[in-house]
Amino acid sequence: MTSAVKPLFFSQNWHFVKAFLRLFFRLLYHQFAFAYDVVALAVSFNRWNDWVREVLPFIEGKRILELGHGPGHLQRLLRRDGWLAIGIDESAQMGRLARRNTSGNARLTRALAQRLPFPNESFDTIVSTFPSEYIFDPRTVAEARRCLPPGGKLIVLPVAFPKNRYLDWLYKVTGERPAESVEVFQERARKPFEDAGFSTTIKIVELPSSQLIVILAEKGSE
Repeated sequence: MTSAVKPLFFSQNWHFVKAFLRLFFRLLYHQFAFAYDVVALAVSFNRWNDWVREVLPFIEGKRILELGHGPGHLQRLLRRDGWLAIGIDESAQMGRLARRNTSGNARLTRALAQRLPFPNESFDTIVSTFPSEYIFDPRTVAEARRCLPPGGKLIVLPVAFPKNRYLDWLYKVTGERPAESVEVFQERARKPFEDAGFSTTIKIVELPSSQLIVILAEKGSE
């Protein structure tokens, strides 16, 4: 293979890999939802649920909405600790999985984050852990702001930067973490929330296994 052909060969194959991974993650969240927990634990070296728990100290108030409840692990923790929690997800398969994982006790509904089926100022805190790109959609951010009172918070855990070199490489390849540095990602991540009128700060949670980026967006007075 000549040097002129190599770049084209790898470019074409990389596009195929990325397309395959997008299809894989979509299937994992829908038709193959039953395997989601196994895959999540495997690709995080059994740290996934520990990472999700790290948002709990940032939650305030009593009325909590989770965007993208997934398999329901955060819902179980919220209800265990006495919060009045509701979860939404667009995946019917994830809804069924979450009901099983919470023994049917969670309040779940199927909906899109871009069109929340709740009145204005319904929640004290809205939280989302490891969401896909919909969390940065201006419609999602506007809907979250509408459903919060002044002083209410939107908490987003968008990504983990693993400290294990192999896992860090794997996350880059699969798109589960951005290719840029932590500093560059912070600036890019805060912009959609600030553009929507949130006062936004970013916390870095240092764990033995990784760095977690937590976005804290507070709604100001109207």
